[in-house]
Amino acid sequence: MKAAAALLVVLGAFAAAGSATAAPGIHHSSSTSTNWAGYAVNGQTFTDVKGSWVQPAVTCAARSSTYSAFWVGIGGFSAGNGGLEQIGTESDCRAGYPVYTAWYELLPADSTPIALTISSGDTVSAEVSVNGPVATLTLTDVTTNQTFTTQQTPSLLDTSSAEWIAEAPSQCGGRNRCTPLPLANFGTVQFSGSSTTANGHVGTISDASWSSTAIDLGGGAGSASAAALSTDGSSFAVTYQSAAPPVTIVPRRGRGRWSPPPQRRRI
Repeated sequence: MKAAAALLVVLGAFAAAGSATAAPGIHHSSSTSTNWAGYAVNGQTFTDVKGSWVQPAVTCAARSSTYSAFWVGIGGFSAGNGGLEQIGTESDCRAGYPVYTAWYELLPADSTPIALTISSGDTVSAEVSVNGPVATLTLTDVTTNQTFTTQQTPSLLDTSSAEWIAEAPSQCGGRNRCTPLPLANFGTVQFSGSSTTANGHVGTISDASWSSTAIDLGGGAGSASAAALSTDGSSFAVTYQSAAPPVTIVPRRGRGRWSPPPQRRRI
């Protein structure tokens, strides 16, 4: 869905952060974001990310418009260069009716719709890989055996992190001003088969070769929480908790990078 020239697709700001130590040898922290919920890893150069989820059904209030996106991606989490390579789906309410779509996005470019028919309850598998300047993005509806693949050369290519995310998409305007849209009531989305590759090493989210962060969504868009990882570190759930008051006009929107907390002066 190509946004107007005045719209940007850099996504909303991070709200607060905290950290907790996991098992010995595993660097694990937790954070709260205004637009992301799920897990991210950093501390290496990542060249592949994979994950699957079951497309959640949204509960829509009459005449309301709310939004939720589910994706895997490389880049956009840590102090990168502004790039993010991501592919996924949406479960939205538009004027009170559920709408399910697929898309990919290569920041700072706008998102691009994918011509796959997505239904609630479908199992979706996604992969992003990077080889030199080329990003390959693949989305498969396992339930209907539909597959989409594209190779792109982004203007910015960030390989500093990998993510598995449920998101409140944002409406963006000039000067990097983005506001997360009201979060759709998607219930619970279950991610599985989550893995990533860094410097030739393949591991799950909890692999000790990188640092992992659990992210909860909280703020003006609503809230959602990421559950603990499975024992092998490849599966987790994100559960919707609440939404902001719904809007009745469907704006153009973007998905994109997580922003770090602002610097605070010591008093």
